[in-house]
Amino acid sequence: MEEVLNLTKEWDKVFPKSEKVNHQKVTFHNRYGITLAADMYTPKNAKGKLAAIAVCGPFGAVKEQSSGLYAMLMAERGFLTIAFDPSFTGESGGQPRYVASPDINTEDFCAAVDYLCCRDDVDENKIGIIGICGWGGMAINAAAIDTRIKATVASTMYDMTRVNAKGYFDGADSEQARYETKQALNAQRIRDYKNGSYELGGGVVDPLPDDAPFFVKDYYDYYKTKRGYHKRSLNSNGGWNKTSALSFINMPILAYSNEIRSAVLVMHGEKAHSCYFSKDAYKNLKGDNKELLLIPNAVHTDLYDRTDIIPFDKLESFFKANMHE
Repeated sequence: MEEVLNLTKEWDKVFPKSEKVNHQKVTFHNRYGITLAADMYTPKNAKGKLAAIAVCGPFGAVKEQSSGLYAMLMAERGFLTIAFDPSFTGESGGQPRYVASPDINTEDFCAAVDYLCCRDDVDENKIGIIGICGWGGMAINAAAIDTRIKATVASTMYDMTRVNAKGYFDGADSEQARYETKQALNAQRIRDYKNGSYELGGGVVDPLPDDAPFFVKDYYDYYKTKRGYHKRSLNSNGGWNKTSALSFINMPILAYSNEIRSAVLVMHGEKAHSCYFSKDAYKNLKGDNKELLLIPNAVHTDLYDRTDIIPFDKLESFFKANMHE
C-alpha cells in the first residue's frame, strides 16, 4: 500500500513553465515500499505511445530544480518525461528523512522505469534515463542492472561512492584516512541514536568564505541564490544526514558498468572540478554505443540549468537513435 504524500498544488519550480507541455504530479513506489513523487511532462497534442525518460539529480537537489528543467525541455521535444525526488527527500516518502543509499537510490531509477512501463501512453520498448551530478553515477549503475533501459545520459556526473571513500581527486585514498572517517561517522551514529534524530551535515556553506575553493562558489551560485534556491532542496538548506556517507564508503556503485549493453552518453563540462568522474566512468564502458561529450569551457553547475550550454539537440538525437526495439 502506497503512503499518501502531501504534494504541492502550485507551480513552485525555479524555472518558468513551458507553454509547449502539459504538467501533472504523479506518484509511484519502489521495491522497498517507498512512494516517490514526480512531475510528469507531456508534449501538448501528443498521441499514441511515446518514448519516455526518467530524470533525477543533482545529488541533494529536488525535482523543482535541474531535473525538472531537463524533463520539461525533453518533453518539448516529444518525449513523455518524469522528474522525481529520490527516496527520503523532497516530496517523496521514506523515513528517516535526508538519507542517501547507493542501493535504494539506484532502485529509485528502476522503479521509475516500472512506472513508465505500466503507463498506457508509453512505449515500454523506448525508455531512457538522465542522471545529473551524483545521480549520473546512479543512472549508470541502474543501466548496469536494468535491461529495460535503452539509453542513459549521465550529465556532470559524480561517483558518490568514490568521492566518499577516496576524497576529491582520490586525495584521501588510504586505509588510514578511511578508518578515521569511519571512526567519526560511527561516533556520530551513537550521538544520533541517543538523540533520537539524525544530525544534518549542512548544505552549501553560507555565508560563502572569501577563500572558498572555486567549486564551492560554483555550488553557492546555484543553490544559494535566486538562480536555483528551493525550500525543499537539501543543498539549499540543511543538507544530508551526516551518516549517509557510511554506505557510500563501503559499496562502490560502478562495479559492473563495463557490462552495460545499452547506449550511454556521458557529458561533462570540460572545466568542471568533477570532470575526472566522467572521464574515468567512460573508460570503463564497453561497446560502440558509448560516448563521452566534453562541453568546452563549462563548469560543473553550467550543466544544471544553462540552456545555452546544455546540448539538448544532442540529447534528443541520442535518445531517438537508441530507443528502438
